[in-house]
Amino acid sequence: MPISVFDMQSLQHLWSTDELRAVFSEESRVQKWLDFEAALATAQAELGIIPEAAALDIAAQARVENIDFAAMSAEIRRIKHSLVPALKQLQARCAPQNGEWVHYGATTQDVVDTGVALQLKDFHAIVLRDMKAVGNELARLAAAHRDTPMAGRTHGVQALPITFGHKCAIWLDELGRHQQRLAECAPRVLVGMVAGAVGSQASLGPQAAEVERRTLSKLGLGTPDISWAPARDRFTEYALLLAMIGSTLSKIGNELFNMQRNEFAEVEEAFSAGKLGSSTMPHKRNPTSAENLAGLSRPLRYNAAMMLEGMVQEGERDGIAWKMEWKALPECCLIAGAMLFQAKNLLAGLRVDAPNMATNLDRMRGYLLSEHVMLELGNRVGKQTAHEWIYEASMHGISNKLDFATAMRSHERLAGELGEDEIRRLTDPAGYLGQCGESVDRVLAQQRDAWLGR
Repeated sequence: MPISVFDMQSLQHLWSTDELRAVFSEESRVQKWLDFEAALATAQAELGIIPEAAALDIAAQARVENIDFAAMSAEIRRIKHSLVPALKQLQARCAPQNGEWVHYGATTQDVVDTGVALQLKDFHAIVLRDMKAVGNELARLAAAHRDTPMAGRTHGVQALPITFGHKCAIWLDELGRHQQRLAECAPRVLVGMVAGAVGSQASLGPQAAEVERRTLSKLGLGTPDISWAPARDRFTEYALLLAMIGSTLSKIGNELFNMQRNEFAEVEEAFSAGKLGSSTMPHKRNPTSAENLAGLSRPLRYNAAMMLEGMVQEGERDGIAWKMEWKALPECCLIAGAMLFQAKNLLAGLRVDAPNMATNLDRMRGYLLSEHVMLELGNRVGKQTAHEWIYEASMHGISNKLDFATAMRSHERLAGELGEDEIRRLTDPAGYLGQCGESVDRVLAQQRDAWLGR
C-alpha cells in the first residue's frame, strides 16, 4: 500500500512525474545493477579473464524481468544483504559453469554506486531537456514583455518602474548559469567505479584498470582515477546543484504567487474548466501551480542537506552514511524534475495583465518616480539638496494624501525650479525604465547562443 507522496495516486503528480518515477523505480535500480554485471563480465571476457561463453550468458540473462522481486526481497531480509539475492538469481539463470563468473572481483558498492550513476545519467538528460523548455518559456515572456512597465518592488513595497520582461530575463539569466553548472558537473558526477572491497582493486588482478575502464565505457560513464567509495562529493555536488535550481524555480513560483494576489492581479496562471479553488468558497481561483512550485524547494533543500551528511565517512566505506543517499538523492531528483515540469507548464499558460500592471504603477500616485526627479533636479541644485527638498515634499504629500505632482507644486523651492511640463515628464513611469529593454536584449542574445537553440 503506498505511503509516500511519491507513490500515492492522488498526490504523486505534485511531487514527481511518471517519467521520473520510472527512472528511480525499484525495477530500474535493479536493472542498472544487472547492466553493471553484464558490462563487467563482457569487459573481463575481452581481456581473457573469464570465458567468453560465461560473459555472453551473463549478459543475456541480465534482465530485470528475470528477477523475482518478492523472493529477492524476502532473501534480503533473511541474509541482511541488499545485493547478493539479486546476484544469486542472476547466477541461477545462467548455466552452472557460467554463473560462477557473475560479479567476479567486484564488490557491492561498485554495483550499487555505479547503478546510481546510471540512474543519474538518465535523469540528467531529462533535466537538460526540461531546463531548455523552461528557458524557452522565460525567453518568450521576456521578449513579449520587454517594454511592459510594472512596479519594481524592494522590501515588499514599490520602488521604481521596471518591465515584466526585465524580471523574466533575470530569471532566465540565472537559469542559464544553472545550465552551465549542470554541463560542467556531468564529467565529475556521471562516473562509475570498479574498485573492489577497499578500493585497492586487488581482487581484479593486474588488468584491473583496464577492466574498470572498459566496464564503465560500455555503460557510458566516466572512469575515476581512484576509488570514490568513501568520497561522496560527486553525488552531493549534484544534489546541491538541484537544490540551487529548485530555489530559483521556487523564487519564480513565489513571485508569480504574489503577483496573483487580488490586490495586484498582475498575472494569472492558466485556468482550466472545473478547476476548484475551495470546498466552501465557490468564487476562488487559487494560484495552485505557483504555490506548489514555491513550496517544493523546501523538502528538496533538506534532502540536499542530508547528502552533506553522507560525505562524513569512516575508513574505506561506511554504510551508516552511505545508505542515507538511497533516500535523499532520488527524492532530490524527483522533486527537482517535478519542479521543472511544473514551471514549464506554469510559464506556458501564464496570462500577463499589462493594464493592471499599469494601474499598480499609479497606485503610489507618482511617488515611485522620486529618484528620477531628484537626479534631474540634482544637476541644477545638487543631489543632496534635491534629495532634501523632495523628501520634504514627499512626507508632506503622503501625510496629506496628495499625489506626488501636487506635493511638488506645494513645495515652494520645487515649484520654483520645476515647470508643469517637466513635472509631468518626470513622473511618467515609461520615461524612467533605464536599461531594462537593452538588458533584456543582451540576455536573450546570450541565452540563444548558449542553449536555447533559437
